[in-house]
This record gives sequence, C-alpha cells and structure tokens, in this order.
Amino acid sequence: MKEFYPKLGIGFLCRLFGKTRHAYYDGLWRKENSLIKEDIILQEVRTIRRDLPQVGTRKLHYMLQNQLKSHAISFGRDYLFDLLAAHQLLIRKRKRKVITTDSRHWMRKYSNLIKGMVINRPEQVWVSDITYIRLTHQWGYLSLITDAYSRKIMGYSFRQDLSAEGCIDALKMALHNRLYHHPLIHHSDRGSQYCSQNYVDLLLKNNIAISMTENGNPYENALAERVNGIIKKEFNLYTSALGFEQTKRQVNASILSYNQLRPHASCDYLTPHQAHLKSEQLKKRWKKYNKKFNDKKTMV
Repeated sequence: MKEFYPKLGIGFLCRLFGKTRHAYYDGLWRKENSLIKEDIILQEVRTIRRDLPQVGTRKLHYMLQNQLKSHAISFGRDYLFDLLAAHQLLIRKRKRKVITTDSRHWMRKYSNLIKGMVINRPEQVWVSDITYIRLTHQWGYLSLITDAYSRKIMGYSFRQDLSAEGCIDALKMALHNRLYHHPLIHHSDRGSQYCSQNYVDLLLKNNIAISMTENGNPYENALAERVNGIIKKEFNLYTSALGFEQTKRQVNASILSYNQLRPHASCDYLTPHQAHLKSEQLKKRWKKYNKKFNDKKTMV
C-alpha cells in the first residue's frame, strides 16, 4: 500500500529542531556572506600574486588589510592560512644552498667592516652577491647589490658567465641609482669578481669603503643571500624554461615588482622603494613563530 508523506514546510522542520524560521534564513544569509567574503579575498590574493607570485601568507595578510577595507572585510592570519590551504594556494618552502664563490685566489681580500654595525639609514651599507638561474640548456648568473637598510635592489646584472663584468655592471647601475652621498660601505664575499682590480678601482673611485666576509661563514653576508632567495623563490626564478633574453626580461620585471610592491617585515612593512626614502630607525615587525604553529603551517 502506498504511504502518503505530507510535504513538510520550513516552519514545521524548524519547530521540529527547536529553531525559528528567522534563525534558519539567518544561517543561510551568513553562509552566503561568508562565501562572498572568501571569493573577494581569493580574487585579491590572485591579483597580488600576478606581480608577486610566491609571496607568503603572512605578508599577504598584511597587504590585504587596506585593500579590503572598502569591502568592510576583516579576518585573522589563521583564517587566511586555512582559506589558502583549502584552495591549495599555500606556498611550499624550499631550502637549497648554492655556492658560486671562489675565494681561493691571490688577489687582496679586505676585512669585515660591518660586523656588529647598527644600520640606521639608507646607503650606509650595500651588500652584494651572485646567484644562478638554471635555464634549459645553459646557466644564467644574476649579480645583485642591495641596500642593507631598505632592502632595495640598487643594481643588478644578468649574464651568461661568472666574469667580473656582471658585478661591475650591477655596481654601475647602483651608483647611477644612488640618492644620497653619505659615507658608504660595500660588503661582499671574497669571490674573485669582487676582488678584481676593475671592481675595486670603481669602488675606490667613488669613495666607497670595501668590506668582505672573513671566515667563509654565510651568515657574514646573510642579507645578500636572503635577497637572492626572495627573488628566486617568490618570483619563480629557480629555473626557467624560457630563453636567456626572455628570462632577462622576467628578471627585470621581478626586481621592479620586488622594489615597488613587496613589503618587508624588517622594514616596518614598507616596500624597499618606500623604505629607501626614510631616514629613521625602521621598526622590525618579524618574529619567530613557535614550533607548534610552524608544524601546523608547513607552508607559507
């Protein structure tokens, strides 16, 4: 025998579970608003990552705060971690050590002048280093000169060889971009490129003091290596399937975005370009995250 089940209305079901119709519809509205909020946040994340493709979640959280004020949207860091994880948008950390320095040469090596120094103004110390980018059938070598105060890349050169010419080109660009003429120290490792006569002469000609690492310890030039890692990791430049010239254009665009768009926690969340125009001690907003939190958030 066919049984008859009456059509149950929303009101009846709500009463059955001890809820009101208003509570039911209020829940639907909240869910809808939550989905709209998520969609807006994800759109803004994708917009930022067009220029900063590998920027981490903590910096995204900072950058999104002002952008989403007009939408009356606010959210915490953990919420953003969970949202990006759900959409597979977290960035996996990559640890890699590359050695491009040959300090076993006869040329003069200089003392470390910046050990223990407090950096409190732009163009007080420039740090230099060379890193490499793996291309399809060759290597590309990127020479960078970074201001230690603002983290701004002052000069760079991308070449197909490890000769001193790349470092000299980067130094010439940095000198051209220099805004201040206070006493300046150039700090580097003891690689042959930085000890070469032409490079040293260019520094001395511009009254720049020369400082070098002393013990081969990477921490003596940690800031330069840190910037190398940011450029390669956050702008997908560990390897390139493009040709040399196209990769060179990608390097140019990446450094422009880095200088103009990427905030630094160590520079009061200013971009390098903004920080370079300051003259006071910048607040450092980075901190060590506890192990439990880092274990939970293994990606950034």
